[in-house]
Amino acid sequence: MKSNLHPTLAALAAMAFATPASAQDLRASLAEDMPGLMELYRDLHAHPELSFEEHKTAAKLAKRMRDLGFEVTEGVGQTGVVSVMKNGDGPVVMLRADMDGLPVIEQTGLPFASKETATPASGVTTGVMHACGHDTHMAGFIGAAQLLVEHKDEWQGTLVMILQPAEELGLGAIAMIEDGLYTRFPKPDYVLAFHDAAAPAPAGTIGYTPGYALANVDSVDITVKGIGGHGAYPHTTIDPVVLGSAIVMKVQTVVSRNSSPLDPAVITVGSFHAGAKHNIISDEAKLQLTVRSYSDESRQLLLDGIRRVAKGEAITAGLPEELHPVVTVEDPYTPSTFNDPEFSEERAASFRARFGEERVMQWPAVMGGEDFSQFRRASPEDVKSMIFWISGTTDEMLTALNEEGKPLPSLHSPFWAPDAEKVVATGAEALAGAALDLMPRSGG
Repeated sequence: MKSNLHPTLAALAAMAFATPASAQDLRASLAEDMPGLMELYRDLHAHPELSFEEHKTAAKLAKRMRDLGFEVTEGVGQTGVVSVMKNGDGPVVMLRADMDGLPVIEQTGLPFASKETATPASGVTTGVMHACGHDTHMAGFIGAAQLLVEHKDEWQGTLVMILQPAEELGLGAIAMIEDGLYTRFPKPDYVLAFHDAAAPAPAGTIGYTPGYALANVDSVDITVKGIGGHGAYPHTTIDPVVLGSAIVMKVQTVVSRNSSPLDPAVITVGSFHAGAKHNIISDEAKLQLTVRSYSDESRQLLLDGIRRVAKGEAITAGLPEELHPVVTVEDPYTPSTFNDPEFSEERAASFRARFGEERVMQWPAVMGGEDFSQFRRASPEDVKSMIFWISGTTDEMLTALNEEGKPLPSLHSPFWAPDAEKVVATGAEALAGAALDLMPRSGG
């Protein structure tokens, strides 16, 4: 067994007497790997790349995987990386990390803060930041790979480890699947990933959600037509601002009066643009909505309700049919993430045995989205999947929350700076431990 535990793991090692021998071995191996993993984390944090532009990130991590002995294929789903290690007969376990940063100007004050800039599809040059913690996911992913190679004599089966692009667009997972992820490479029996969290729990706490864990995410555009004219003579017009405002208010009744109160749903109008001058009634308004749901049935109810409201309000306003609002639903959308309940409870029980009861808890589902959902959805009868959370909330953040009522910085915030060491250490051990559980060595 290796010694000289990294300081980050000192507190965790104190509970090692209560965990299985394999857990002690993993933790000791991880302790020696942590300095290099944190160096990698800082490098990734300082050099983020936007969705489908993760060329340097992918190349850097692909080299590490090759050096570990994996068969590596780059350019899957544009910039994705697939690494395969076959180690005898057994299950196929897939571990995933996402790579893309966000168009956010970093304000954390970290000494390795990103100074990168880029020009996304909006055409506006901006700073780029790992404001969603994908840098911790990648470092933990590499840590898990190293642990599983170091402990290769303890597992049997096929390990598929993928680095996914463009999670922030909700397009990277489906791009990899459409590029042959399940046909060109071994199809997984199990898929696992973790995501850091800005949660009111100590850093390193694992949260899991059986069943629906994250929501369907639909982006809806409504073009509201009207009949323009002079602002002093509104009776000669049909004002698209008034019509659009009526739609904004009425779509809320789709949630409050059409959707079951036991079935969570959200319709938010995030953008309303119309007109160019004080005294001119425009002939067009544009609305942008985000729509969140869990089941396919709930999603359809909300989208149908939005279309019905838009049409109904146009009729009420007296618009001719050829000028009725145009409702466009972005395709593809991000489907809801469903964690197989029995599989999730089994993994949670294993996490409790490994990390202790106080560090593993069930958390409620959220209305955020994650395209991790696509890996199960591509073959729901054959693939069991689970994504779990790891709190990155620092002690200072928790103290400010509990004693001063100061809100935690959220994911996507320019101020989000998680306790990366605890996220990376917990993520690496959790992924590696789960893979060992799912691919036991025959006869051992």
